[in-house]
Amino acid sequence: MNQKVVVFSQIHEKILAKLKSNYHVVVIDPKLGDVNAQILKESEDADALIGAGRVLGAHNLKNAKQLKIISSVSVGYDNYDLDFLNQQKIWLSNTPHVLTETTADLAFALMMGAARQIAHLDQWTKAGHWKRTAGPAQFGQDIFGKTLGIVGLGHIGAAIARRGFYGFNMDILYHNRREKIEVAEALNAEYCELNDLLQRADFVVVTVDLNADSKALFGAKEFALMQPHAVFVNIARGAVVDEAALVDALRNKQIFAAGLDVYEKEPLQSTALFELDNVITLPHVGSATLETRYKMANLAYQNLKLALNKQKPRYIVNPTFS
Repeated sequence: MNQKVVVFSQIHEKILAKLKSNYHVVVIDPKLGDVNAQILKESEDADALIGAGRVLGAHNLKNAKQLKIISSVSVGYDNYDLDFLNQQKIWLSNTPHVLTETTADLAFALMMGAARQIAHLDQWTKAGHWKRTAGPAQFGQDIFGKTLGIVGLGHIGAAIARRGFYGFNMDILYHNRREKIEVAEALNAEYCELNDLLQRADFVVVTVDLNADSKALFGAKEFALMQPHAVFVNIARGAVVDEAALVDALRNKQIFAAGLDVYEKEPLQSTALFELDNVITLPHVGSATLETRYKMANLAYQNLKLALNKQKPRYIVNPTFS
């Protein structure tokens, strides 16, 4: 009970109750002022941090002298300064796998919604514009039997590919840092270079990690390679895409449509994307279902619990310290 846990973002209420029953818990509250200042102060004597969506590193953890683990309620970990955490011998854990299927569901929903202009036509209909039979301006793109290009064939990318292959009889192309032979064979998926994939795919779905190689991976050159009927979907990280170049490609009809769940700057506020009818903009909700968010929070709790019991957590981002 003496061990202190700092909760630095919203977390499932059942998991918060578990934490409070086993540890001394402090919850960071944006209503109380500067979040980084709160983290800096409360981490001084903290044994663990749990949460997601905050940038954590030397600027707000420099006084955390007894911190053993940051248990992130997420798969991605680009918000965390790994070099600093390694130097301080602080474990960083994450929650892979439990959100794979629900995130793949959302990617496919974005793909289908953008292809058939679902969001735009919903607003068009509600605005009273449906006064006669729908014409070419309301037409969309077929999905069944088309070519699906996956950029990043990890767990989520493979789950999206399965939906396309088994559910929609799609041909699968993929680009990855290395070939995924076993996964690809099951889906009859063809490995190809990025430029080749962009030229051939009817749908391009991005699921890569954010790193030095993937930052600004998609810019004006890449969108120019895509087919004019192509649909672009990004559920990876906003920084993977040059947003201004995407806006130009959509505005100039270089591509048909886009479905986005992530952005260069979040939360998304004023943006040229809002001026376009051929883009769906979601508020970073890839894993946002009641069931999945509970599974993620519970896994993060288990990682934290193991670390505070002096055991190695199940999912560690930095298993060895430099």
